[in-house]
Amino acid sequence: MKIDAKAIKELAKLLDETDLTEIEVVEGEQAIRVNRGGTVAVPAAPAAPVAPVAAAPATPVAPAGEAVAHADAVKSPMVGTVYLQPEPGAQSFISVGQSVKPGDTLMIIEAMKVMNPIKAEKGGTVQEIIVTDGQPIEFGDPLVVIA
Repeated sequence: MKIDAKAIKELAKLLDETDLTEIEVVEGEQAIRVNRGGTVAVPAAPAAPVAPVAAAPATPVAPAGEAVAHADAVKSPMVGTVYLQPEPGAQSFISVGQSVKPGDTLMIIEAMKVMNPIKAEKGGTVQEIIVTDGQPIEFGDPLVVIA
């Protein structure tokens, strides 16, 4: 099997840019998997499904009281970087005390150079904005509390 060092370097760079812990690319019968623990090139098994690998938490686990306090928070649907305004220097999408309705944009999460708007699923008043502008986040992280 020929190892493509350039592809591995590009994938490693992508890991750094996106704060992912692992990425895998499959092409034909070859696969390249790069993770923060090391790089492995393995032959793909087309018939066998690949089980997702659980990543170690990037941030310390929140104390139980804090987790309960954010139980109703809007949670991140993806890994990426949070932006609270549409562009640098612009007004934030939301602020504490502001009323929002379903479908309003709350913030943007950049994932792999794609800006993904995070929209309110329910209406209410913004009680707390948990994240800060430019903060890297993981899937399921609490973002904002709307009550």
